[in-house]
Amino acid sequence: MNNELDYSKQRTVFSLNAPTDADAVCVRIYSCMEASEPERTVWLAWVSTDSWVGSVEGDLLGKFYTFEVFPRGCGGHGLGECPGVFARAVGVNGRRAAIIDMAGTNPAGWAEDVRPVVGSPSDLVVYELHHRDFSVHPSGGYEHRGKYLALTEPKALFYLKSLGVGAVELLPSFDFATVDEAHPEWPQYNWGYDPQNYNVPEGSYSTDARRPDVRIREFKQMVMALHGAGIRVILDVVYNHCYSVADSNFQRTYPDGYFRRTSDGQLSNGSGCGNETASEQWLMRRFMVESVCWWATEYHVDGFRFDLMGLHDVETMNSIRKALDAIDPSITMHGEPWTAGPAALDSGLSANKEHICQMPSIGAFGNELRDALLGDHPAATWLAGSADAAERVKFGIVGGIRHPQVDAQRASYCGEPWAVQPSQHVSYVSCHDGLCLADHLRAAFPRLNQQRLVRLNKLAQTCVLLSQGVPFLYAGEEVFRSKQGNRNSYNAPDEVNQIDWTGLQRWPDLFLYYRGLIQLRREHRAFRMGSAEAVRRHLRFLPAPSGVVAFHLDGEAVGDAWHDIYVVLNPCRYTKKVTLPPARYTVVCKDGKVNLQGMATHRGGILRVAPQQAVVLYH
Repeated sequence: MNNELDYSKQRTVFSLNAPTDADAVCVRIYSCMEASEPERTVWLAWVSTDSWVGSVEGDLLGKFYTFEVFPRGCGGHGLGECPGVFARAVGVNGRRAAIIDMAGTNPAGWAEDVRPVVGSPSDLVVYELHHRDFSVHPSGGYEHRGKYLALTEPKALFYLKSLGVGAVELLPSFDFATVDEAHPEWPQYNWGYDPQNYNVPEGSYSTDARRPDVRIREFKQMVMALHGAGIRVILDVVYNHCYSVADSNFQRTYPDGYFRRTSDGQLSNGSGCGNETASEQWLMRRFMVESVCWWATEYHVDGFRFDLMGLHDVETMNSIRKALDAIDPSITMHGEPWTAGPAALDSGLSANKEHICQMPSIGAFGNELRDALLGDHPAATWLAGSADAAERVKFGIVGGIRHPQVDAQRASYCGEPWAVQPSQHVSYVSCHDGLCLADHLRAAFPRLNQQRLVRLNKLAQTCVLLSQGVPFLYAGEEVFRSKQGNRNSYNAPDEVNQIDWTGLQRWPDLFLYYRGLIQLRREHRAFRMGSAEAVRRHLRFLPAPSGVVAFHLDGEAVGDAWHDIYVVLNPCRYTKKVTLPPARYTVVCKDGKVNLQGMATHRGGILRVAPQQAVVLYH
């Protein structure tokens, strides 16, 4: 499928998957993106089941093209022109595919680009960002505001390295429909969950969307710069639906071959966006496997986050995992193990949370921890001191696995542990969906001042960053970003979504706390054992007052330089006491500060933990 275009200077071969019984299939070749009429029309020949092929002699470099399928009995009326399903390059707004030399889009040094080494997904701290959010605010001082190239600028790389994150997770960055690339001067914004061309970078994030090669080259420059800084790149991919079925490349090339329908013939809408794709069907399954592999090989992408993964089937997800393993087993996969509504897929086939155990090396978001920390009912959350929510916090701490001290029947939304290994559990308290952390805290605790809200921010992220799963942070939470209370800012203006980097000056201790916890995790293996059996054997919860979560890590047993590590998390409004064995402890986290060299000592016995604070100490 991914050879819809096979270009050489001598000739170009066009191929398309279209119904065998179509009356005809053609490709139209245009001299430029703006041309109103094609230079020529080439009729493809049917060569095998659902496969149509044609060729043109001579060098077509720089030309544009579209396919059109004429179904049986159409009376000469086609389905409409489109770039094909697997366009590798497109013109402005993605309506026509472009003929380019992909090798010519490689930046200098691309052949030497390598993925940063990672042993386990648990070794990563994932930092989710949107290109515009990260760099568009004037306080950032970026030259390429809102563009791929912003992430190549030294200040961006220095910031991310200083924070210590191991991977950036980019919100959808393939070509999407609702931002007019022809007018970058217009105020436009979208998260990108409206796919148009799945295998081409979005043009509005490039410096010149009119040139098909520029968006490709600049995306590669971004990846290479992040790799050079030791940071992996994870791409948020949205294969579960498309923006518009009637106008989609899927429907215009192979009607109803890519979509699910309900028993009454209507489009199924498990995505909440009007349609859902049919991953269990051979066309969509093959497309997904080849598309993911394309991003992993051509663009050196290191990981994939699957939007509404529950709409895909287990077999397809495992097929993708197998294909990526053949490229590089360290490429990560995780997704949302749910749907946005009823789907026309047998629930027994769904890649949902109940079936994560059937998908080795594929992770999922642990919304039990998120909701326990700060759910939609604030009084019942752990940050409000709820003892009931503490069990779900413990479930998140161990990475969603079976653990003898965690009652999964109470803690898990499945009623049982769903992660086989802690590296399958993505631990988080906030992401692009819903309220960002600062806004959620303000809504949940309207009477608290800013200082106390920042304290709760720190406590929540301590649970995330010291869990055995894969910590996931939403960009800007470390500077107390706000989106003005907007819980679904997918198309809100920059004024809502942008990260105001003056928060670094207003809340410097917050950034330093995040950085300190990330360093603590990175330097001490006990916080990222990576093995369920190791977690069960070497993480032990301690007796603690109601609501308080306290645990011991046997660092010596897992090769950590710190032999015994204790973590106490107190969400309550009063000081709480926990008893520790007699020893000389070094305190490395206390009073909202982290210092790995030590900031105090403790001789065992009663440890007093201040309200809404965390303490970490070792001997």
